[in-house]
Amino acid sequence: MKLFSPAISRLARLRYWRIENWVKEPINAQREVLQDLITHGQYTQFGTKYAFSEIFNIRKFKEVVPIHEYDDLKPYIQQIMDGGESVLWNTPVEWFAKSSGTTSDKSKFIPITKESIEDNHFQGSKDVLTIYYNEYPNSDLLTGKGLVIGGSHQVHPLKDDIQFGDLSAVLLQNSPIWSSLLRTPELSIALMDQWEEKIESLAQSTINESVSSIAGVPTWTLILLKRILEITGKQNIKEVWPAFELYIHGGVSFTPYREQFKKIIGPDCKYLEIYNASEGFFAAQDIIEEEGMLLFLDHGIFYEFMPVEEYGKPNPKTIGLDKVVLGKNYAIVISTNGGLWRYLVGDTVQFVSLSPFRIKVTGRLKQFINAFGEEVISDNSDKAISESCKAFGLTMKEYTAAPIYMSDHQSGAHEWLIEFEENPQNMAEFTAHLDRTLQSLNSDYEAKRFKDIALGMPQVTAVQTGCFHEWLKRKGKLGGQHKVPRLSNERIFIEEIKMVNQELL
Repeated sequence: MKLFSPAISRLARLRYWRIENWVKEPINAQREVLQDLITHGQYTQFGTKYAFSEIFNIRKFKEVVPIHEYDDLKPYIQQIMDGGESVLWNTPVEWFAKSSGTTSDKSKFIPITKESIEDNHFQGSKDVLTIYYNEYPNSDLLTGKGLVIGGSHQVHPLKDDIQFGDLSAVLLQNSPIWSSLLRTPELSIALMDQWEEKIESLAQSTINESVSSIAGVPTWTLILLKRILEITGKQNIKEVWPAFELYIHGGVSFTPYREQFKKIIGPDCKYLEIYNASEGFFAAQDIIEEEGMLLFLDHGIFYEFMPVEEYGKPNPKTIGLDKVVLGKNYAIVISTNGGLWRYLVGDTVQFVSLSPFRIKVTGRLKQFINAFGEEVISDNSDKAISESCKAFGLTMKEYTAAPIYMSDHQSGAHEWLIEFEENPQNMAEFTAHLDRTLQSLNSDYEAKRFKDIALGMPQVTAVQTGCFHEWLKRKGKLGGQHKVPRLSNERIFIEEIKMVNQELL
């Protein structure tokens, strides 16, 4: 294994010029991506419907192709799953990434093509390694193994040649054989679908490996790391795996979890954020210590950005990279080499740099609280709860929040359910700090809180240990990419979770 490290490090530095090419010419890179997509797409049913053979520029593309959400593309996707060929893309589709989004009871099946695997997901992974070695050329990352907390997969019940599963499972199944030398655990464990058993198997099978990196969603990674410390009796992960140096995270905001990871892993660990969804590998941190992820512009995805105020309009407007500004919330619209055309992902982002183009994920289009004009997004709530927990020496495991609507007798408020490792000794003081911090982060929230006229003090409840875990389990959404909704403008989720909490009391 140690022979890999210097060789890969040299290769990574040699490959960096490829990244520099599209970083220096971002607009041209995106124009070429769209041209290639249209070339493939014109030989599909979708391309015939929208006359792709007559599209010669971005303006025309946006004129003739409407923006799609999943339900708009679902009939095409079902046709592919039933054996249809050249429906959205002109090469065979044998894999689908199954994604429920965050909390929807409906499953999404995102088509995965050979091109999207090779030129997007795998290319993005290679570029992450290149970026990391460019930042740390003396790294020993590949002297150890990468621990992959993958998802499960299964064969389509109707067709033997079509399979679906969590994105990580699809990628593991399509990885080259030699890559198994660089990762742990063995595939049979990585693809287990019973998450409680899986965590135990992951822990038992990896404690004696030399693990140098982990890639996984923070919530499940924390559960795994805590179990490993229980088994080994060690104080931190660096004592278990001395070669450990990198945690690659994504899927949810890392802000509320950062302090926990520092404590559990130990010193001298680097944290790298990636933005990798079922629909594509979009971005990754290129400067480890700075906020923002470099947008991948030459990986088979053409990007448009919809100002969030356009969402819901009959003909929402989108802009290109040449028109985006710093600090404004945009919804991402993508066209991909997986056959998604002007597809609204559902995430919202802000640009933190325009040269090069770097973004941060700020939330979900349908996850916010704006019951009284306060426009609170998860970026606000993540930071507020992180700062408040730090101030009181607390550790947050999960949380969700929703509005309490005005009544004849009282103003509205926000209700928070938080699962702590140890509950605050004085909940009123913690709540007041959370409220003040949120006001400092969001001027609209601050204005609505003025004299309690529109919004009263938040109502915070510390739920029982395991409450969110049990809620996800009952909904059949334990593990994988399933996540607790941070914010909702409705009370459906919070009422369900409160009911589970009552049963656990």
